[in-house]
Amino acid sequence: MKHHKYMKILYGVPGEGMGHATRSKVIITHLLENHDVRIVSSNRAFEFLNKQFPNRVYEIKGLNFIYKDGEVEKLKTLQSILKKSPHDLFENITTYKKIHKEFIPDIVITDFETSAYLYGKYLKVPIIDIDNIQVLSRCKLDIKIPSKEKFNYNLAKTICKYRVPDCNHYLLSTFFDAEIVKEQTDFIPPILRNEIINAKTVYQNHILVYQTSSSQQNLTKIFNEVVNEKFLVYGFNIDETKGNCILKKFSEDGFINDLATSKAVITNGGYSLISEAVYLKKPVCSFPIKNQFEQFMNAAYIEKLSYGKHLTEFNSKGISEFLDNLNIYRTSIICYTQKGNEDTFNKLDVLLSKYN
Repeated sequence: MKHHKYMKILYGVPGEGMGHATRSKVIITHLLENHDVRIVSSNRAFEFLNKQFPNRVYEIKGLNFIYKDGEVEKLKTLQSILKKSPHDLFENITTYKKIHKEFIPDIVITDFETSAYLYGKYLKVPIIDIDNIQVLSRCKLDIKIPSKEKFNYNLAKTICKYRVPDCNHYLLSTFFDAEIVKEQTDFIPPILRNEIINAKTVYQNHILVYQTSSSQQNLTKIFNEVVNEKFLVYGFNIDETKGNCILKKFSEDGFINDLATSKAVITNGGYSLISEAVYLKKPVCSFPIKNQFEQFMNAAYIEKLSYGKHLTEFNSKGISEFLDNLNIYRTSIICYTQKGNEDTFNKLDVLLSKYN
């Protein structure tokens, strides 16, 4: 094992969505083998990480997106942020004063989280960004962007550009290739939970569904129009059977088992589940949440790589077309290769040794 010089690391994790938290857990667990790590996070991500790493996590105030009918409400989200901003900023400054007394880091790692990034800039220490969304601003995308998505694309690109600018290095986690156009940037494969790496891929007869943004009635009605199929549906957190839909309460073990044994996956455009499905060689039918360009991008690349279908309208016709072409998608997705998290850990260790 290589000798790693011990470092004090502050790790910033956003609270919106659980994808940031689950992948940060993987990286933090690796870092703790050789370094001392403290974490800042908010909302559900704070609760999750605080259980995983007791006495290492500071709670901050983060951003919250507001959704309606499966769409991000941009204006209401902005109004909410502006209304809460002064109070949240004051609380965050108080938290960072506490951190400053207890733990001054040698380096900051951020998963697209702004407060840790700003603290790193204040301390003039190196900052590494590890996330999947910076692909938008640091790469040339090889997908068609329809005119109705142009505004969302430019908005997302601007947010990327200004949320954590001028880091010392960016590690972009992605399941697809694109041309990198900025310096200090490297690709890493998707960061996977050990439970996914250890799961055995088999193809049984069910389709795993993860949907939180559609109403349950609409969803089950549409799936019941697709005959002779069995859908295991997560996202509504109830145990109930409606025709060919089995709605399931969330359980991590149950979900991973249903994913690993599924014949296909139907989900939104969220990066975490799509990348887990790709790793386990499961064709993906992606119906991205509207007004979230990152989700549109993931769905578009799934279709471009022939790993599955990008649904622009959620209906039984599109789902049936996807299921009719599973063999074609499987032929493409079977070629995807990734050695767990080895490449990611190696690249990160090399970067850290450069800065200590």
